[in-house]
Amino acid sequence: MKKLILILVTVFIAVSCSDSLESLNENIKDPSAVSGESLFISAEKQLVDQMVSLNVNQNNTKLWVQYLQESTYTDESNYDQVTRQIPENHWSALYKDVLKDLNEASKVIEATTYSTPELNAQKPNKQAIIEILTVYTYANLVETFGDVPYTEALDSDNLAPAYDDALTIYTDLISRLTAASNALNTGIGSFGADDERIYDGNTASWKKFANSLKLRMGITLSDVNPALAQSTVENAFSAGLISSSADNAAYTYSSSDPNTNPLYVDLVLSGRQDFIAGKTLTDIMNAINDPRRPLYLEPVDGLFVGGEIGSASAYADHSKHAAQFQDPTLPGLLMDYIEVEFLLAEAAARGYAVGGTAKNHYDAGITASITFWGGTATEASDFLAQATVDYNSAITASSSTPAWKQVIGTQRWLALFNRGMESWTSIRRLDYPVMAEPTEALSGYPNRYTYPTVEQTLNGESYDAAAAAIGGDAPETKLFFDMF
Repeated sequence: MKKLILILVTVFIAVSCSDSLESLNENIKDPSAVSGESLFISAEKQLVDQMVSLNVNQNNTKLWVQYLQESTYTDESNYDQVTRQIPENHWSALYKDVLKDLNEASKVIEATTYSTPELNAQKPNKQAIIEILTVYTYANLVETFGDVPYTEALDSDNLAPAYDDALTIYTDLISRLTAASNALNTGIGSFGADDERIYDGNTASWKKFANSLKLRMGITLSDVNPALAQSTVENAFSAGLISSSADNAAYTYSSSDPNTNPLYVDLVLSGRQDFIAGKTLTDIMNAINDPRRPLYLEPVDGLFVGGEIGSASAYADHSKHAAQFQDPTLPGLLMDYIEVEFLLAEAAARGYAVGGTAKNHYDAGITASITFWGGTATEASDFLAQATVDYNSAITASSSTPAWKQVIGTQRWLALFNRGMESWTSIRRLDYPVMAEPTEALSGYPNRYTYPTVEQTLNGESYDAAAAAIGGDAPETKLFFDMF
């Protein structure tokens, strides 16, 4: 009996010691699983960072739309996409860091049972918001590359996904966006303020953003599918759009690295002097006495001077970003009221029913741009009174066909300063303003990113089919929305 008791005590001690030793290996500070909310906010930040970045390894669009010029190393200003593997970096950021995290966030949230009925009731809203950002991301990929993996994307077991037709993807994305907007219940919440830094989970604001994105996508299709474009735009307008700068889809950055606006990293923390104003920008703004010059740029001896596109330029002799763009907390914009008004101006010029004339929306877009960046309503009014800016006078003087493409396109480009991706799409669609040819251009104007080298290597069959389908994997190849 004593022997049995001794054996039992020994076993008990051994098990207890084993449990104690295993517990020493547990990390009590980290959760055992990542929450869907954590995955979502990570994807949200990665998306905004990629859209607003000025890092030449990540996003060259502010150089390509000639807001800026490189002061020393001019490869990217001369349309070099290859040396820094820019297409691959953009592709990876959106597929791996954004779409994959959004996809996983959706799965985790769906599988999560929250602590209260109220929190569980918010799950459909969270899923709708995830869908809205998913649509935004895929839309950018299509607008950047053309045909891309879509129906077979994000499957870790399929390392060679097929590419889908870009227009087919875009059309499907509009349907998905409509469904997501309709699914949002504005009577209840979604993500908390700590889980989402664009609208702090405000579902009514997310609904306006979704409809405004739908407006943008409809306008993008205007030349390739006019009927679908008009119905999409008019439906988005009726559903309710971003209607003031207070509604902007703006990510809130903090003053502490690594959560600052990427511009602060590129312009301040880096200690480098890489970027100056582009001559294309300063020439156009100087010609029309634009009041946004001191809001956008620092003068040099009282003048606003841009560097020649494609050439090295002395940093000290040219205008740089104004101080407000060097603020670490500068919001990162995915979409804003300024852009919405210019989209509505174009819609009205095309004859769509969007509540007002092209001039009304054009004036509102310019005024919003000037006042948003720190100008006054009086400055906006005086600017609009100039014959070179007044909508009706500018239409009469325009040499383009139709005239509104030059008038709206040029002012939209000026108003989208710091919004490189959207400005690039606007220039490709409307062909205005005309970009200068860089002094040592490596290609014609880049109408798209070329496909990543890794796709050619690891997914060669799908790559070959996609390249053939779009007309060749070249920078100059025009995408589906830019064919007319």
